[in-house]
Formats: sequence, C-alpha cells, structure tokens
Amino acid sequence: MASGRRPGTSGGAGRGGGASRGAGAGAGRGGGSRSGRPDSRDRFGGSGSAKRGVGGGAARTGAVRRDGAPAPKAEKNLGGEQVEGRQAVRELLIAGRRKVRELWIATELEESEVVGDIVDLARNQRVQITDVNRKRLDMAARSEAPQGIIAWAAPLPETPFDELIKRRPGKVPFIVAVDGVTDPGNLGAILRSADGAGVSGVVLPRHRAVHVTPTVAKAAAGAVEHVPMSLVAGLPNALQRMRDAGIWVVGLDDGGDKNLFELGDLAAEGICLVLGAEGAGLSRLVRERCDVIVHIPMRGRLSSLNVSAAAALAVYEVARHR
Repeated sequence: MASGRRPGTSGGAGRGGGASRGAGAGAGRGGGSRSGRPDSRDRFGGSGSAKRGVGGGAARTGAVRRDGAPAPKAEKNLGGEQVEGRQAVRELLIAGRRKVRELWIATELEESEVVGDIVDLARNQRVQITDVNRKRLDMAARSEAPQGIIAWAAPLPETPFDELIKRRPGKVPFIVAVDGVTDPGNLGAILRSADGAGVSGVVLPRHRAVHVTPTVAKAAAGAVEHVPMSLVAGLPNALQRMRDAGIWVVGLDDGGDKNLFELGDLAAEGICLVLGAEGAGLSRLVRERCDVIVHIPMRGRLSSLNVSAAAALAVYEVARHR
C-alpha cells in the first residue's frame, strides 16, 4: 500500500483482538502481622532489621490499609502506584521517573541477582525497604503472582497528547491507540510489545478502558516506565486530531479489506495503529476515523488473534519498514 492521497474510510464489520482472559485480580485482602528476619543475617547485605532502608528509612506517610500496606488511590489518571513483580519493580527503580515511597520484600524470598539489584537500587534511592512475611505480602498484592516484591510509588506521569503527536526532526510519530481494552493482561502485553518495537507513544481512553493496574505493570515487565502514555477524553476526536496533523490512522480488525503486510511505504510515515477491544473490536466512531482498516491473514480455523498477539505482529511490521 503506497502512501499518497488519504484513502477513504474502510467499512466492513468484524471483530478485533479477540476475546481473552488475562490475569485475575489477585488474592484477597486481610489483616496480617509484620515479621522481620528470624536472625540478624541479611542475605542482601542489610542489618537484619525489618526496615532495611538507608538509616532505617523514613516513616510511611499517607493512608494505610488494615494489612499495613499503603492504601491504593482511586485511579483517576494513569495509575501505576502499586508495582508488583521483580522485573516491573526493577525497571521502576532503574527508570527513576517517579518517587518510590516503599518497597516490601518477602522474608522467605530466595536470593537472586535480580532481587539483589532491586535492593541495591532501592538503597541508592533511599527507599524504605520493609521485610514482611509472604502471606501478608500476598494479601496486599493485587496481581496473581507478585513474586515476593511490591513497591509503592507516585503515579505514572502522563504525556500531553500534543507532545505525543508532534513531529520532530528525523523522527515521525509511531503511535498505538487502544480502543476500550479492559483486560489488564492484554494491555500489559501491548505495552511490552510497543516498547520493544520502538513505539513513540500509546493513547488510552480516559473512560471505559483499563489503565495501569498492578497486573498491567507486571505483564508489561517494566515497559510502563519507558513508553509515553496519554489519556484522552474521547478516542475518535483524538484520532481526528492525528489525521489533521498528517498522521495516518490504521485500524486493526479482522473485517478489514486490506492485509496488514501490505502497508508498504505507509508504515514508514507518521502512523497510528488502532487496536480494538477484546471481542467487540473497533467501535463505530473509531472505525469512521480510520483512514484504512487492515486485517491479519488467518490460515487456520480461527477468525482472529488475541488483541495483544495482534498488536505484537502489527507494531513489528511497522518497525520492519523503519
């Protein structure tokens, strides 16, 4: 598909990313008692105190839950205050984009290179490190497998939409827009692929879509710290603004009349890939704002891929042309 005059809106019904069920909400909440190390030995080089931050760490501020964990705030923005899992927490500390208030580590956690890196990074940033028993940590977790580590941090910063679509010398926008994806595991996987393929930003609807929950951050394996994200009140309006800025808007839907692998030179221009919700696909107004709708060829008996798998193929197909 060569670039040139903007093609007309593609029609055709169809389903987008396909239905998927990602990670669940995690273990239930409840009370619990804090326990430190059973003796003074600290596998990670600490003193054996329950609080291993530099100088014992500052006292926790703000609201706390009954189990002693900082209370999660209502996610009015991107979210991301609670980060779980070793890789996600490690990238949170490496990126250094936001203040990390506290780090919990399970007392039963086995020593490893990744855990040692996390502790070293946290100490260098003067983050309070608290040892808790595994049961209590799992009760505070909001993902299925926190891997013995939870961090609490400032919310993720939003990137202004105008900054996301701005053209810069030698670099044209490569954007992914998500139309109503509600499964946190899918969004996390999409963000991980977006980071790997060099996407310059991700656009999320402010309403009726999942934002950065602990499950999203864990599934993204730290990509939430590196991929610029913008929340918009209405995705159709945001897509029209991209078109006005000279960015091609390409919807991904199994009812599309063009093949993803026929994008050709268009993929090297300013482009936004739009991914539909699980099962429902692209909404009507979003489809109407797309310049073209493309599909992924399916050679088997199934009609579509999971939205995160489709996203991975699409972003790397664009990256291949760049």
